[in-house]
Amino acid sequence: MIEIDGSYGEGGGQILRTAVALSAIIKEDVTITNIRRNRPKEGLNPQHLKSIETVAMVCDADVEGLFPGSTGIYFSPSEIRGIETNIEIGTAGSIPLLIQSIMPIAAYSPGKTKMRITGGTDVAWSPSIDYMKEVTLNALSKIGYKASIRLVERGYYPKGRGVVEIEILPSGLKGFNFKSGINEIHGVSHCSNLPEHVAKRQADSARALLEEAGTEAHIHIETRKSSSTGSGITLWSGLIGSVNIGTKGVTAEKVGRQAAQTLLGELRSKVSVDIHLADQLIPYMGLTGCGSFTTRELTQHCLTNIHITEQLLDVHFTINKIDGLFEISVR
Repeated sequence: MIEIDGSYGEGGGQILRTAVALSAIIKEDVTITNIRRNRPKEGLNPQHLKSIETVAMVCDADVEGLFPGSTGIYFSPSEIRGIETNIEIGTAGSIPLLIQSIMPIAAYSPGKTKMRITGGTDVAWSPSIDYMKEVTLNALSKIGYKASIRLVERGYYPKGRGVVEIEILPSGLKGFNFKSGINEIHGVSHCSNLPEHVAKRQADSARALLEEAGTEAHIHIETRKSSSTGSGITLWSGLIGSVNIGTKGVTAEKVGRQAAQTLLGELRSKVSVDIHLADQLIPYMGLTGCGSFTTRELTQHCLTNIHITEQLLDVHFTINKIDGLFEISVR
């Protein structure tokens, strides 16, 4: 049995998602203690509970300590299997973060995994569903990962009620050295139950800033009438992405400009992946045993994922600083 300190590093849900996913793949029991110990509200929240429950379903695991506020769980996986099911996270719990939990495991399933998930598609402190589709899946396809994501309905805080369908096929993963490159900039600016000009103003302000920097952007405008009210914008260029969610009191112009500024900061650094994709790639690099990328910053999420991946897999990550960038490789 492997023991993991849930307060290590960023001390949040990242540890849980990575630990239970890798535990399922290597078929080793794990105990996770001190869950979210240093957070204002420690222990498991409904979002974490649903992620672990879903992982347990995919690998037929026995789990102890799975209740709201729990600061410790015991996770004992069995056989991974392909399933087709509906998942209801509740309110605006992040669909992308739940997807992160099951994606590594589903690649090792003997059959197809298909889920229809209800929750939040565009919420704070999480990748957007567009980012997962256009950046994360793009990167993972280079290592042999086979999956597709379909957005049915958007869900914003606090109501959620967004719907996403994901289909994952068994995949033979391989190592890959990610390189920087020049790619066109694309994006989607969206709003629901708000005037169409909200999405347009977000897009126009982002496009104007990008054009000032000498880059052209193709940003799609999306307006909907749905169960949830909100707005946001996701921009991407190859394996570099940027997400900004509309917030009460913040103008649509500022939402768009901030997304463009973040994207430009990443592109100007000439990295191969952005800081958020970096931490997502770590478990997959550990599973393949080889690969590398460059990123402009080592976030706590990334360092935490490296630590947990090294604890569960027989791999070692190396971090070098070259010309102001961080190169992360595994062997």
